Amino acid sequence: MPTLAKILVPVDFSERCLGAARYAKALAARFQSEITLLHVLEPMRYEFSTLEFGGTVMNDLLANRTEQARRQLDAFLTRELAGAQVRRVLADGAPAETIVRYAQSGRADAIAMPTHGYGPFRRFILGSVTAKVLHDADCPVLTGVHMEQAAAETIAFRTVMCALDLGPQSRRALEWAAGVAAALGARLALLHAVPCVEVRPGECFDREATERLAREVRDKLEELAENLAPDAEIIIDGGDPPKVVCRNAERAQADLLVIGRGSAAGIFGRLRTNAYAIIRQSPCPVVSV
Repeated sequence: MPTLAKILVPVDFSERCLGAARYAKALAARFQSEITLLHVLEPMRYEFSTLEFGGTVMNDLLANRTEQARRQLDAFLTRELAGAQVRRVLADGAPAETIVRYAQSGRADAIAMPTHGYGPFRRFILGSVTAKVLHDADCPVLTGVHMEQAAAETIAFRTVMCALDLGPQSRRALEWAAGVAAALGARLALLHAVPCVEVRPGECFDREATERLAREVRDKLEELAENLAPDAEIIIDGGDPPKVVCRNAERAQADLLVIGRGSAAGIFGRLRTNAYAIIRQSPCPVVSV
């Protein structure tokens, strides 16, 4: 069963971090987790670093900047996180790299952070820091476009949906989802999207071939779930994977959607193309495992 002893919440002092903190607190209450609020001070911009300041002036500027950030961090989300076990950490460096490095060195069990979308098209934007963390972090990452809209008292975990593509990372994603669902006392549903050419939404061009593939997929899902989640509901639906996943998450009124990340590192990272679309369109927060 996965542990959530340590949950890392990167903060930039914006309202966008509120939703991530609320979900972290809701999970922490169930798992007796320690929440770490991490604020990263970025390096001084180039135009400041090249000014002809004396050493004392520059040192004072940096000290004042650090002191102000410390005061903000100490005061940030105090009301929202009342009653939780909270650590507040100030670090220096590039945000994404520092978050990932801290999560690894601090052995975080999960990272909770907003998508950082902006403006009227925010549902279609994944912030660069969040994208890099999703690519590079070893632990599960919880994010979503609707997190900040949730009131603390309405956050519940009644249904966990795990979307599986039957790739190498599927077992790890299912293990995490099954363990968390069991700990939360939540219903678990397993979903696989069978790709097909849609004549209209939800209706495939070659129905017979799609049904044959669906039977093969069900056998594989049942085999995968036999020891990990024998009581889980299995859902197989045809169509564009992100649309299928998000449509079924909405139908099931899922409170948490779990997806797997690829295992490849390097230039292509770990997050697959479908994962970006799922995170942007999901009606509930998404945990990328």
